[in-house]
Amino acid sequence: MKIVPRRKRKKDYVAMIPDAVWLALSLVTACVVWYFLSKGEVTGRSFPPLVEVFESYFDMSQPRDMGGRGVFWSDVKSSLISAGCGFALGFIYGVPVAFLMAWYRPLRYIVEPWIQFVRNIPPLAYVPLVVIALGVGRAPQIAVICLATFLTITITVYQGVTNVDNTLIKAARVLGARNDVVIFLKVIFPATMPYIITAIRLGISVALTTLIAAESTGASAGLGMRIRALSSEFYVEAMMLYIIVVGIIGIAAENVLRFFERRLTSWQEKRNA
Repeated sequence: MKIVPRRKRKKDYVAMIPDAVWLALSLVTACVVWYFLSKGEVTGRSFPPLVEVFESYFDMSQPRDMGGRGVFWSDVKSSLISAGCGFALGFIYGVPVAFLMAWYRPLRYIVEPWIQFVRNIPPLAYVPLVVIALGVGRAPQIAVICLATFLTITITVYQGVTNVDNTLIKAARVLGARNDVVIFLKVIFPATMPYIITAIRLGISVALTTLIAAESTGASAGLGMRIRALSSEFYVEAMMLYIIVVGIIGIAAENVLRFFERRLTSWQEKRNA
C-alpha cells in the first residue's frame, strides 16, 4: 500500500509578525502619505506638515501668560463630558426600548416607525429645536448626542434580539423557564451580548461624529466647537490637531471595548481572517 505523504501546512508569515510591527508600519505609511499630501499644490492647503500640526499643540495648550491660548485640555474635557453623558443616556434608554420592541409586538408596531423616521434625519437638522427647548450650554449638547446614540443602539440591539434562535427559547420553556424574565436573563440577554457590544461600538462612533453638531449649540469649549472656530480663522494646523485628537479618543475607546468584549463574549466563535 502506497503511503501518501501529508501536505505540509503553509506557514502563516503574516501571523508571525507582531502587532507592534504592523502598527509601526501603519504609522510610517500614514506619515509618508501625509508628507506627499503636504507637498501637493492643492492638498497642501488642507494637510500642513506634521511638524507644524504637532507644534500647534503648544500654542493651544500653553497658558495665556506664556503666549498660548490655554484651551486644549479644557476642550478635551468638555467634549468627553458631553459625549460620555450623551452616550450613557442613549445606552440606558436604548437597550430597554430595543428589548421591549423585539419582545412585544404592539409596542414594536407603534414605536419602530418613528425610530426609523427620526434615524434618517441628520442631528444638525434638529439642533435648533433642541436649543429652543433646552437653551444653550451643555444640556442641549448631551440631548443631541443622546438622541443620536439612542437611535443607533436601539436599532442594533433590536436586530440582535430578533435574530435569537427561537429553538433556544422553546428549549428554555421545555426545561422549566415559564417566566419571561427567566428567559430574558438565561437566553435572550446572553445571546444578544455580541449585538450589544456592536451597539456600544457604533454608539461611541456616533457620539464622536455628532460632537460638531452638538457643540454648535452655543458651546464655549469643546473639540467640535474649537474645530469650527479654527476653521473660521484658517488655522489649519490646530484644526488638524483637534481632528486627530477626536480619532485618538475613538481608537482608545475601541481598544477598551475590545478588552471587555474578549471577556464577555469569549464563548463566541470567530473567524480568523
